[in-house]
Formats: sequence, C-alpha cells, structure tokens
Amino acid sequence: MKNKFYQYIQNLQDQICKGLEAVEGQAKFREDLWERPEGGGGRTRVMENGKVFEKGGVNISAVHGKLPEAMQKMFNVGEADFFACGLSLVLHPKNPLVPTVHANWRYFEMYDDNGNVIQQWFGGGQDLTPYYLFEEDAIHFHQTCKTACDKHNPEFYPKYKKQCDAYFWNAHRNEARGIGGLFFDYCKATEAMTMENWFNFVSEVGNSFLEAYVSIVEKRKDLPYTAENRTWQEIRRGRYVEFNLVHDKGTLFGLKTNGRIESILMSLPPHVQWVYDHHAEAGSEEEKLVNVLENPRDWL
Repeated sequence: MKNKFYQYIQNLQDQICKGLEAVEGQAKFREDLWERPEGGGGRTRVMENGKVFEKGGVNISAVHGKLPEAMQKMFNVGEADFFACGLSLVLHPKNPLVPTVHANWRYFEMYDDNGNVIQQWFGGGQDLTPYYLFEEDAIHFHQTCKTACDKHNPEFYPKYKKQCDAYFWNAHRNEARGIGGLFFDYCKATEAMTMENWFNFVSEVGNSFLEAYVSIVEKRKDLPYTAENRTWQEIRRGRYVEFNLVHDKGTLFGLKTNGRIESILMSLPPHVQWVYDHHAEAGSEEEKLVNVLENPRDWL
C-alpha cells in the first residue's frame, strides 16, 4: 500500500502542477529534491511572483525511521519504526477576489520489531479560504467534494465537512480559517472499508482537486480590485498564518520529525498584515465574510 500510494501522489503532483501552470500562464514551479538525514525525503515544488499566484507550493514527501519521541507521546506508543508519505499544497493568489486553497492527502504506517505493519491509516482533505465571499464558489467547491465522497459512501461528505469545520477553527479568534471542505484522519481498515477501499476514496478526492479549484480561479483572476481589497486580504492572511503556526497538526508533525523547514513553512503567504484591533466595517463585503467564518454554514 505504501508503494502504491507514494506512486499515486507522485503522479498527482505532476498532474496538479501542470493544471496550475496552465491557469497561471507566466510563472513555473521550481523543483527542489531533498533528503531527510533520518530517512526518506521529498520533492518540493514552489511557484512565486506569478501573474495569478503570488506564492504556491505542491510538495510530496516520504519519510521513515524511528518514531520521534514527541510522536510516540502523541500516538501513545513506545519505540517504533514508521513510514509516512503525503502530498501537501497551498496556493496564495495575487487577486484578493481569488480564494487561497489548501489540500493534503497522506498515508501512515507503523511497524513492530520484526517489520510487520501494526498500524496503518489514511488522512487528508481540502479546504477553501476566500477573502471575499462568492456564494456560488463556496457551493461549487463543496459540491465537488460531495460528489467525490458520494461515490464511496453518502455519509462521508456530511461527516468530513463537519470535521473540517471543527479542525480549521481558530479557537483564539473564535472563527473558522475559511469556508471549509473535507477533513478526515485515522482512516483505518474496518469490516466496511478495507485499506484498498480507503485508497480508492482518498485518490478520488485527490483527483477532484483541480475541478474543485481551477474553475474558481479562472472565473475570478481577472476581476478588478482596489488597494483596500488588498489590505483586507493581507489582514486575513494573518489569520491564516496564526492557524498554521498555532494549531495545524501537519506543521507540528513536520517540525517534530525534523522535516525540511522550507517545505513546512511553504504554506505561509509572502505579504501579511497584523493591524491592531481591526474590525470589518458594518454592512461591508468584508463583514459578510466574517459573519460566515464565525458561523460556518451548510453550503449544500
């Protein structure tokens, strides 16, 4: 399974980068291959200062070795060997009317002293972070997520949508990071779902990403915007940074397993503002977004 999934994410990285470069039209992804001293490595692809994307990364990694102490505590296990691989992407568009997007699909294995697999699971999801709310975009993104889920289990979309709203919650701000999508973790074999079934589900979601996001980018990327729109985008990006550095498990996992710091912090936007005691103007488009972030909605 680990070889099968690693092959899948390598192909998916190529497919997604190709689709994004087509809509970008100017900048290309720069590729860095890196190795982790304790075992494994990855292929980082980053795009900067494009016509459409101010910064974006589509990264894959496959790391293995002894489970670090911090992770032993998290999983409540003793010393063990592990393998983890995944694809993680974040795209920060230039135009404030185009939403930021994040996605991640991953697989994890743990072994006993004889190298037998004792635990294995999938995790992942995709979520949208707009700066201005276009309801049809939110509906399109969620509908694409639901369509992918429904092919495998009609209970998946409502369950994983709810988990996404709970996970991407900036508790110290009492608001969501964005308008959600899907979030699933610890997807293990059961009587109803084999690991093969989980692979099929996760790859279905991964394959739906370009459809979920690119049509939104194409619709919004050439809309005119003001300096005030841009300021608002940078203030909201600050909230994005707060979530990633304070709450995000993927960032923490990378830092605790001695991951490549440039790849881990690739998710951070290049231009951000923190304005003291900032509030959106009453009745404005900015306030409309904040109201939705404070009260996550059922988009379908």
